[in-house]
Amino acid sequence: MLHLAVRMAGHRITALLAVACAVLGGAALITGTGVLAESGFRSQLPAGRLAGAEVVVSTEQSFSSGPDLPIALPERGTVPAELVDELAQLPGVTAAVGDISFPAALVDADGQVVPTQDPRTAGHGWSSTKLLVDAKVDGSAPAGTGEVALDSATAATAGVQVGDKVEVVAAGRAAAAYRVTALVDAPDTGILFADPTAVRLSGRADGERAGTVDLVALRTEPGTEASVAAAAREKIKDTRKGTAKNTSTSTAAEADAPAGLIVSTGSERGDIASPGAGAARSLLILLASSLGGIIMLIIGFVMASALAVSIGGQRRDLALMRAVGATPKQIRRLAAGQASIIAAVAVVPGVGLGYLLAGQFRSMLVDRGVIPDALPLTFSPLPALATVLLLGLAVQVSARSAAWRTSRMPATEAVAESRSEPRTPSKMRARFGLLLIVAATTLSVVPLLSRTVLGATATSMAGIIGAIGLALAGPALVRGIGDAAGRRLRPGVSAPTWLAVSNIRGYALRLSGVVSALAMAVVFVLTYTLAQTTVMSATAQDTRTGTLAQQRLTAPGLGGLPAGTLAGVTKTSGVEAAAPVSDTTVIREYEQFGDPVVESGSAMILTPAASGVLDLGVRDGSLARLKGDTVAVSTEVARTPGSGLGSRITLVLGDGTRVSPEVVAVYDRALGFGPLALSHDLAAGHTTAGLDQSVLVRTDGSEAAQRALTALAAARPGLALEPTDTGSGSSLSDAPPTVWINLALIVVLLGYLLLSIANKLVATTAQRQGEIATLRLNGTTPRQILAMMRREAAVIGAAALTAGLLLSAIPLALLGIGFLDRPWPAGPVWLLPAVALTVICTAFITVELPTRQALRTAPAHALSARE
Repeated sequence: MLHLAVRMAGHRITALLAVACAVLGGAALITGTGVLAESGFRSQLPAGRLAGAEVVVSTEQSFSSGPDLPIALPERGTVPAELVDELAQLPGVTAAVGDISFPAALVDADGQVVPTQDPRTAGHGWSSTKLLVDAKVDGSAPAGTGEVALDSATAATAGVQVGDKVEVVAAGRAAAAYRVTALVDAPDTGILFADPTAVRLSGRADGERAGTVDLVALRTEPGTEASVAAAAREKIKDTRKGTAKNTSTSTAAEADAPAGLIVSTGSERGDIASPGAGAARSLLILLASSLGGIIMLIIGFVMASALAVSIGGQRRDLALMRAVGATPKQIRRLAAGQASIIAAVAVVPGVGLGYLLAGQFRSMLVDRGVIPDALPLTFSPLPALATVLLLGLAVQVSARSAAWRTSRMPATEAVAESRSEPRTPSKMRARFGLLLIVAATTLSVVPLLSRTVLGATATSMAGIIGAIGLALAGPALVRGIGDAAGRRLRPGVSAPTWLAVSNIRGYALRLSGVVSALAMAVVFVLTYTLAQTTVMSATAQDTRTGTLAQQRLTAPGLGGLPAGTLAGVTKTSGVEAAAPVSDTTVIREYEQFGDPVVESGSAMILTPAASGVLDLGVRDGSLARLKGDTVAVSTEVARTPGSGLGSRITLVLGDGTRVSPEVVAVYDRALGFGPLALSHDLAAGHTTAGLDQSVLVRTDGSEAAQRALTALAAARPGLALEPTDTGSGSSLSDAPPTVWINLALIVVLLGYLLLSIANKLVATTAQRQGEIATLRLNGTTPRQILAMMRREAAVIGAAALTAGLLLSAIPLALLGIGFLDRPWPAGPVWLLPAVALTVICTAFITVELPTRQALRTAPAHALSARE
């Protein structure tokens, strides 16, 4: 049977090339997605500053709940400082360092801030040099409150040497003079202070974080890493038991208890060294999971379509085999074997291309700032193995399904039908297709009920499901259209037109397969692209409408705004309102339909004064009540059980602290401002930097106020003043990185779709050589044949465009109503003409070229080759 499959494949090269291209492209897409998913699970960040510590004790920088994937916690937690001395006593420990990080930045002689990798955590105590590997120190350790050490790269940028005087902005304090006592030649060193000075500057001497460190790093004797790690775990178990006893009698204390302590070794240290960067791994998993569904749907559709064309061209061969005694099972096995041979050849380069595609996609993510450059991809055979299994299963199912009808028919009927299509399309298939279209229309209602990014994705899914329904119901619809057109033909119609209409009526299955494939391309591009641009436009509209402030004051190079900035702004002439605004990450826990649900998202940090600079569209409560243990939520959040006004909801802050704040306000503009807004008091002490990220300023609009704010920013090193309205926010030039990523994926998937569709059209047309030869022997001229084929191409293009637009119209109209209060989406005006031109050109070129090639072959030769 295998030998026969190979022999048959050699005579159907054109059709099988379409299958090979579908498999190759599908293998590349699945493998690339698999590499991203595996990297999200297994990729590890470099240890960085912690490379010299074999064992690290810290808070757990991820949140786990039941079977769900762990959620990264980007804010740095704290560890009790007394653990440093206790862990130092463990056997095998040569040094124990309680590491502290806080915002710090160097100001050069021109008053400009010298850039660092992460100014929020650039400040450290001198003892952290024990964690560095092969660090070269030029000078002596800082001893007094007015001394610092710098890393060599920062010093070289600022033109500073040992003994020079410099200005440093540390932990939100005003710039102060320090003397440089040493230069440390090691990466990620930062700005080093004397240990007592670092404790005081970071707020660990008093206040909310008194008596804590960020982590405890242990250096061990050679060969004792495992035993030290085990002893450290036992030690923190005892600490955890003591904490549980102390907090069991106090609800407030329990709410403020930090995340559990963990011990990390080897590659695990990377996530502890850079918690925010480690969160990028979760993003890779989310990207891969969100892409996986749409990719598998498209690949399955393309594969089934290509195999249907390939096996449809062999119906006569299969029917003759049935006539000479082949069983239905043998026919299906033959079709599946032939497809598997082609897939085996194409999957190897496809897998290799997928690994290259994953690397290019990672580069794009890094360039757009979505993931850190330090996060590598993990390459292993697992994605390739998964690709082979998935595509192998898809090929087997598609090939056997395509050969099912011919294999089950009696031999005489199979031979009789091998020259033509079934006269009556399957009613069951048509009904199921119409049912899918109805289901897709029902799914389109989701944006009316949920004005969220997740609600907008229903638009894209509705379009794809509708296109699959069209593929199933297509033969019946095309046959109906062909019959209607045939009845309306005038008596004197030209021969090419009559032939084209006859082909539409007689070969509805063949034509509908091409139309549905092109219609899917139209639906995919329109719904996926316009869903992105509509959400972006709605977000910009919310932000623009809800931002009352005209100016934003930030300090990106300082890691946060220095203390006194807000007071200085409020005293500035012409300022009517000013309020600090920051953001963080929170995890919300709630129950839905009796099952626990965990969601991670961004949250603003606001004060009661925020209502003077922001209009969140509050419908219940007031932002003025954002004091103490309180939170404001969006209407989407408020709809969940137990989350309305006056309720207490369960949140996990970015550092792992579990809190239960009271809901004091419910607002509408969640797209522009996020689902949650924490009170400034609630978030205090639970962010890495501990400083405000920005201050929004509303002025009287006068030029004097603008000049006064500009002078204030210029007088304080590191401050940056910018307008809040930097553009419309609805054009692609203003698109955030995630939108560009999605658009890039659309281009890749569209290329795969169009290549597969073009191959399918070429194969379909090439299989009509016998038909074209018969027409020529009956007296039809080559010009008339070309005219007939062009009319068919026009019907294909017009039908695909019409069907695609009809399938997209309802989802996009409902999306526009739900997000923009109008029955049309937002997006570039050139998109629809570009899609139409692409579809028409694809239809005409892929029909014209193989037709001209067929006309170059003598009719007798074409018929003899077919037989």
